[in-house]
Amino acid sequence: GPLSERHLMDVRLGELPAWLATRDLSLQGLCGGAQKAWSSYYDKYINVKRGGPAGISMLLAGYCLLSYGWNYQHISKISFLVSV
Repeated sequence: GPLSERHLMDVRLGELPAWLATRDLSLQGLCGGAQKAWSSYYDKYINVKRGGPAGISMLLAGYCLLSYGWNYQHISKISFLVSV
């Protein structure tokens, strides 16, 4: 199909600059893309008829990793003081 209608994973590396030129990179376009990505994630992993805890556990695991990354410097200072 046309380049503007392809998904990112369907675009070849040589076509990437032309594909990016067809995207809406304004603030409204970026927010719309983020909303579409969240909606897709939500529909695939959380809002399913026979879903398990996989979607929510992935979300919680991501939050734990992000939280650990934010607090790494503080945690490493405490663990150093405890071990001394």
